[in-house]
Amino acid sequence: MVQKTVKIAGSLTVAKVAHGLMRFTWTSTPVSDDIAFDAIKSGIDALPQGVKMFLNGGAFYSQDGGPANVELIARFFEKYPEYADRAFLSIKGGNRAGGSGIDCSAENLRRSVDQILTALRGTKRLDLFEPARIDPAVSVEDMMQTLAQLREEGKFDYTGLSECRAETLRRAHAVHPIAVAEIEVSPFTYEDETKKVIGTAKELGIAIAAYSPLGFGLLTGTIQSAKELPEGDMRRNFSRFQEDTMKANKTVSDALKIIAERKNIPLGQLCIAWVGYLGDHIIPLPGSSHKTRTLENLQGGNVDLSSSELQEINQVLASNKIHGERYFGGDANKSVRLWG
Repeated sequence: MVQKTVKIAGSLTVAKVAHGLMRFTWTSTPVSDDIAFDAIKSGIDALPQGVKMFLNGGAFYSQDGGPANVELIARFFEKYPEYADRAFLSIKGGNRAGGSGIDCSAENLRRSVDQILTALRGTKRLDLFEPARIDPAVSVEDMMQTLAQLREEGKFDYTGLSECRAETLRRAHAVHPIAVAEIEVSPFTYEDETKKVIGTAKELGIAIAAYSPLGFGLLTGTIQSAKELPEGDMRRNFSRFQEDTMKANKTVSDALKIIAERKNIPLGQLCIAWVGYLGDHIIPLPGSSHKTRTLENLQGGNVDLSSSELQEINQVLASNKIHGERYFGGDANKSVRLWG
């Protein structure tokens, strides 16, 4: 099957499906280097020449908010230097020192980027830098001026935004080109602002990295109860992983599973394919910690959906209310800046 691709900044070609690396390190039981390296390497090996794998990590993806995730990525490229040019590396940062909260001041953005570069140790070029959230204390224009300066200094090649509103994306792009906007998109998360960001990005020639297309694992068809998650797993606190909301949303996942079974593909691949069909500029960004899941996710980008199948999926989503908030829900949700 021919590998579907997406263009970034009009010229750089990446696979239709990216690889999120958060779960390697942001867990109570970090994945071993051998397993993590195999997961990364298998995805890159599956791509034809000239197509890069979009790898997405974070400067604070660890239990203590430190750079363990970037350090693991550095160890991978140190062991496999020949893979550096076959990957497009995106790292989110802009967190305060220690990983708590966002700070997009000029001083902290520079500190964050320099911390990432130190952790990479020259093993891999930082292709894309993204502030993890929009800081309400710093104007979008000032933030973009800082990012433009850092890019001009050669610290990274492309600029991204994460969890931005359509209006914010347009304002930011007017100051300095945005290559990628990272937002959550899945059959469980396709709200009005999501649609606006996708449309604005298409208009401006910006790629969308659609993270959690599998609903943090709920749409893989394998998690039946939050009790199945290991102790310390952050998802145990998420609104959609509470027993009542999981039961309520099972109607949707069961209906989608029927469509997937008819196509003889896993539910996860159907969901990844649907997200990809929302636009030719969209890169579904599922996370995976093991080779098998990486390859399964990657294949989801190559799944073809007929107009009748798309209509059926959309009808399922239109006919069923999705229960629970994206993260913690209730008052706790106010402390998580989802759109900026």
